[in-house]
Parts: sequence; C-alpha cells; structure tokens
Amino acid sequence: MVERKVILEAVNTAIESAPERNFKESVDITINLRNIDMAQPKNRIDETIALPHGIGAPNKIAVLGKGDITTLAKKAGVDIIIGPEEIERLGGEPREARKLANEYKFFLADTAVMPLVGRYLGVRLGPKGRMPTPVPPGMDIGPLVERLRNSVKIRTKDKSVFSTIIGTTEMDQEQLADNVDTILKKVESALESGEMNIRSVYVKTTMGPAVKVI
Repeated sequence: MVERKVILEAVNTAIESAPERNFKESVDITINLRNIDMAQPKNRIDETIALPHGIGAPNKIAVLGKGDITTLAKKAGVDIIIGPEEIERLGGEPREARKLANEYKFFLADTAVMPLVGRYLGVRLGPKGRMPTPVPPGMDIGPLVERLRNSVKIRTKDKSVFSTIIGTTEMDQEQLADNVDTILKKVESALESGEMNIRSVYVKTTMGPAVKVI
C-alpha cells in the first residue's frame, strides 16, 4: 500500500510543476498493471468509486423511465429524465444519442425500460461503460444519485494501463491526495495480487508533466 505522504508529495509536485494556465485544469491518475492477463474477463476492473472530495464539479446524471421514478428523480435533482418514447426516438438519432452518452456520466433506469434501453441506446452507452444501473420500483434513488455525483468509473476492458480524473487544480492538494488514496485502495482490492499487480502510478494535470507516485 502506498504511503499517504508519498501520494501527497507526488500531487504537490504535479501541481507545482505544471505550467501556469488561465483556466481550471483537471488532475488525472494513470495506473499501469503488471503480471496479470487482461485478456481474461475475471481480471478486468469494472468499478464505480465514490471519491471523498468529488472531482471538482458534480457528475451529470440521467434517469430513464416513467411514473414513480420520475417523481423520485426530480426530488433527487437529477439533470435529465428520459421517458420511453424519447428512448425509442434517440435510437434513430445516433448523433444525439452519442452526445447524450458523452455528456452524462451515470445513467439510472427503471427496470421496466431496461429492454428498451438495451435495444435503442445500448450501442451508444455500452462501449462507454454507461449502461444504466437498474432501479427497482419504489426505490429511493436519492442516496445513489448523491454518491454518483462524486464518483468515477474505472473500466479497464483488456488494457493494462488506464486513467481517470481525480479532481482539478483548484482543489486542495490534501483532497486530491485523499482521492488518489481511495482509488488505489479500491483498485488493489480488485486485483488478484493486490499492489503486486501495480507496476506504476502517475499523477498529472491536463497540460503538466506526469509525476510518478510509485
């Protein structure tokens, strides 16, 4: 397990060595795995990780369905609600559906419309790892929405190198270090040999140099 002070030092260096910009940059982590066969589906990582300090702005969340779930979605303050007719319409509008898949980071759907989602939007959402989380009738989605607002999705597929955002340059460096620590612990727990399967970890700002954590 990587020591917290090592993570913080790397984050500090990444922020301080980045060229000064007049806009807010994201800060990312890149993890390189080793000694693991990513061609085997059982070795792949597919995790949604709630970060203690979020990523600098809340994720946009879409809810698909009708009836009770729309009432719950409005109460939870989701960004968009998409009914069954709209799901079907989007199936014939590939450009609009692609934009939807890019703009919204997480999708929730009433179990009743999941077949429609798979038929009409699966080709757009599936490859991005954004197929909706099914929501049983009557479930209060408020706590789930709140958690997803501050979460990142890690999906390796068959790649041994993957990256994700951990925040922005406007966030406190201690907060960024906490986020890195959370991600590393979750990734280690998902790997067969834990930290022994991690070759290297880097952090960097959008325009700055990569700084090695381990």
